[in-house]
Amino acid sequence: MSNILKKICEDKGKEIEILKNKCSLNTLKKLVSDKIEKRDFKNKAIDSVINKNNLIIGEIKKSSPSAGQIIKEYHPEEIAKTYERAGVGAISILTETNYFNGEIDHLSLIKQNTRIPILRKDFIIDEYQIFESKVYQADIILLIVSVLNDDQLKRFLKIAEDLQLDVIIETHDEEEVGRAMKLNYPIIGINNRNLKNLKTDVNNSVNLFTSISKDFTVIAESGIKSSLDIAMYNELGIFNFLIGESILKSDEYSAFIKTLLNNG
Repeated sequence: MSNILKKICEDKGKEIEILKNKCSLNTLKKLVSDKIEKRDFKNKAIDSVINKNNLIIGEIKKSSPSAGQIIKEYHPEEIAKTYERAGVGAISILTETNYFNGEIDHLSLIKQNTRIPILRKDFIIDEYQIFESKVYQADIILLIVSVLNDDQLKRFLKIAEDLQLDVIIETHDEEEVGRAMKLNYPIIGINNRNLKNLKTDVNNSVNLFTSISKDFTVIAESGIKSSLDIAMYNELGIFNFLIGESILKSDEYSAFIKTLLNNG
């Protein structure tokens, strides 16, 4: 772990300590309620492969270290409603504050305005964030293999499952894929963006997919820009995608999403 990723995680650690002083972990745990609606993602993703139907997780973010500011007038709930009408299977919302200008309360805001699963996209390095994700009504969390050791991955996965949160185990290289498979969790993401230098290569998912057992459902993440990319992945057997910037930079979100879903 180095460069931008290391800095993000260092700053995230400081942010979490401040949050713990405002609301302790024990207090946060008490806010977890059985009444929080759980929308199933895991089975949707698995079924998309079985049925060979494309499923897009549409990502919403105001800015990123690689792209700078993406949206000036940022109304995530309106974007989410447009995404849902266009046919995305789930929504990813960036909640990281310092580098992506995200806000955690956007999770519950979008939950109230949609009927599909919500992914909290953030750099989870502490169990505090998992309970926080549940309280703010996320359905899915992201666990990034490159920022967590194996013990943390196992422990965080267990906490997530106890809280009825689905998980995407995110990998970027062959070593991380091997570590992810040992967890025996069915959903593995392959990030085409190298989080250490922010370079993107859509062939990363292609190259790593062959080393993943068919027992796992793979999500290709980042850098997907056209129905040609989708078609290339479909030929391999990948039918789940996390797509953000190419949608947000398109002239018309709905038309672009439908093109990706129908022509891929």
